Amino acid sequence: MEIHLIDGTYELFRYFYAVPSAKDADGQEVGAVRGVVASVLGMMNRGATHVGVATDHIIESFRNELWPDYKTGDGIERALWAQFHPLEEALAAMGVAVWPMIELEADDALASAAALAAADERVQKVCIWTPDKDLAQCVRDDRVVQMDRRAKAMRNAAGVREKFGVEPTLIPDYLALVGDTADGYPGIDGIGKAGAARLVSRYGPLENFPATVLGEQRELALLFKKLATLRTDAALFADVDELRWRGPRDTFAAMSERLGDARVLTRSQKAAARVA
Repeated sequence: MEIHLIDGTYELFRYFYAVPSAKDADGQEVGAVRGVVASVLGMMNRGATHVGVATDHIIESFRNELWPDYKTGDGIERALWAQFHPLEEALAAMGVAVWPMIELEADDALASAAALAAADERVQKVCIWTPDKDLAQCVRDDRVVQMDRRAKAMRNAAGVREKFGVEPTLIPDYLALVGDTADGYPGIDGIGKAGAARLVSRYGPLENFPATVLGEQRELALLFKKLATLRTDAALFADVDELRWRGPRDTFAAMSERLGDARVLTRSQKAAARVA
């Protein structure tokens, strides 16, 4: 059994800037929603059986209380922001397991789902579909891998080591030093990617660094590590079979009409017939 975990927020952004505008009957923009729904459905048509999608129901999370400059929803285009919740509704109507996150982030949901799935011996592989470097910390050998569509790459543990120069479990320590502009924390002054990889490879977790290495910046680095460390304790499902796709719900016909795309209904029904 393979488990496919999808970063719905990333996919929504990707399609918003990649596909033409499309409006529903009320004149609301739905082009990105249509793109993501078609993409997820395409995975079913290619043989995926167990799928979960994580979304940021709101952008802010507990991390905003830890670091005032952590990312927020400010600056997101209105037409994009308006599609967040409709995407969740469309995926649920299609019968897909969807996790809208509020206090945690979509990345935390993906990390939690990966940990839950990997703990089940029936699962041969967990594929996390996102290029976000945060999720590299979840990779485990060849069993939990990161799928980067943008780079057309699948990263196992060896791939993470090749890209970042550190073990997957040490990605939060690495990110704490180099920073993450997308998430809004700058890292430690004077330490670049190569330097961070050397330090982490030599000393391991930040907590093991000699006091002289980071000096007065040690506490700041530890704070950034807390920001970079994904939570794995979200109780998203009790059994991986809850992620099995069994076809669209009765409400998907109305949803496909709302999206103005009857093709996804036909495709979902054909895919459902194959998995029945």
